[in-house]
Amino acid sequence: MAIDPKIQKATDEFRRKYHAIREEIGKAIVGHSEIVEGVLTCMFCGGHALLEGVPGLGKTYLVRTLGQVVSLKFSRIQFTPDLMPADIIGTNIIVEDPATGRRSFEFQRGPLFGQIVLADEINRATPKTQSALLEAMQEHTVTVGGTRHVLEEPFFVMATQNPIEQEGTYPLPEAQLDRFFFKLLVRYSSRPELKTILDRTTTGQRPEIRPVMTADEIRGAQALVQRVVIAPHVQDYAIRLTLATHPQGEFATEQANRYIRWGSSPRGAQALTLAAKVRALVDGRFNASFDDVRSAALPALRHRVLLNFEAQAEGVEPDRILADVLDKTPQQAQAA
Repeated sequence: MAIDPKIQKATDEFRRKYHAIREEIGKAIVGHSEIVEGVLTCMFCGGHALLEGVPGLGKTYLVRTLGQVVSLKFSRIQFTPDLMPADIIGTNIIVEDPATGRRSFEFQRGPLFGQIVLADEINRATPKTQSALLEAMQEHTVTVGGTRHVLEEPFFVMATQNPIEQEGTYPLPEAQLDRFFFKLLVRYSSRPELKTILDRTTTGQRPEIRPVMTADEIRGAQALVQRVVIAPHVQDYAIRLTLATHPQGEFATEQANRYIRWGSSPRGAQALTLAAKVRALVDGRFNASFDDVRSAALPALRHRVLLNFEAQAEGVEPDRILADVLDKTPQQAQAA
């Protein structure tokens, strides 16, 4: 079936902008191609990203670089154990009119009022402070003193966290984890990558990063992603992958029944579908495939499955269970 010339032109423009962003980020970030692709997928789907890895792997630098590449308001919050919700959201302060001497409350906006908000080392703050992000991440609003403040679009939270086994970390509440579109695991650099990093960072050279996309262009790209076609049988595959993480459910695998306490919410299926559409556009297609859905399974679902005690005792990771789900879930649904 022929594609509408306008859609084809929009698809080609999306690919051009996507690769331009990749090229600019590549001036600063060495390797980590899957992480960069994951962050861009979150941005074009209108979702939030959680990057996990030990300190020093470039997680913060990646988000900072993205803030330079797209013309959006960038804001950074350093999460610490003594950080309070008001330090993130803002608070009402008393101001005095110099002419009349009258005093009134005025809302002083916090760093959450950005468009790309870097929540650095998010799991070093207490759960009370972490929960201050819930409304903003889901509804893109902030309510203070009964007044609702709408955040400027597009709005993304790009959070970094250290592995929970490290000293001074708090596990993120499940409700907050579920609001992250992807959870991306940042690994160590390889030998050639480390050499390139040293060549770039120990010679006094600084890459010049240029802006590539505006806020309006990002909103337009997000609207294009929504329009990408996903066939009913491909959509059903994303649904069955999500349901396969529900222990004792109709599509649950043996490992899911054994190791998972709670499975993915509907947000998991939404993430699989939207991420598949982005991958299709990057590949120059206007329809999502089974492989597009499979490629998103780990980052979309790994943080949405809650493991039981047996899994923790045996050291079973979510990725192992999800790999089994991908292996055991057929692409074509069996006839009833």
